Amino acid sequence: MSINATLIVQMIVFAILVWFTMRFIWPPLTAALDERAKKIAEGLSAADKAKADLAAANQRVEQQLSAARNDAAKRLADAERLAQQTIEEAKARAAEEGSKIVAAARAEAEHESVKAREALREQVAALAVKGAEAILKREVDAGVHGELLIRLKTEL
Repeated sequence: MSINATLIVQMIVFAILVWFTMRFIWPPLTAALDERAKKIAEGLSAADKAKADLAAANQRVEQQLSAARNDAAKRLADAERLAQQTIEEAKARAAEEGSKIVAAARAEAEHESVKAREALREQVAALAVKGAEAILKREVDAGVHGELLIRLKTEL
């Protein structure tokens, strides 16, 4: 055989090989490659979506932490204010009770003073009656001279 015939036969065999490859091998191979490319693209989009979800979750967590911190600070301020208010109320009640005790003590002292004056007047009246008795050398009747004794008490 000549070289031209060999080249022609090889070209025909090559053309059959190309046709066979294009017809039976190439479509499944391209389908597998396309499917793999699709899976890679889906994986990348899922990774991007997961990254975005993670960023959103981190942002929500930060917002919740900030809200919790603000709430804790507010509760702490409320507790401090309530404690201060309770202390002020206790001080006011203690001052009021102290005032009541002082007023009661003053009233009691005034009452005791009045009682002591009254007792002193009674004693002075009795001494005056005894003195008048000694001067007159006779007994003064308290029932008869009651008005005089009352005037004497009020003058003293």
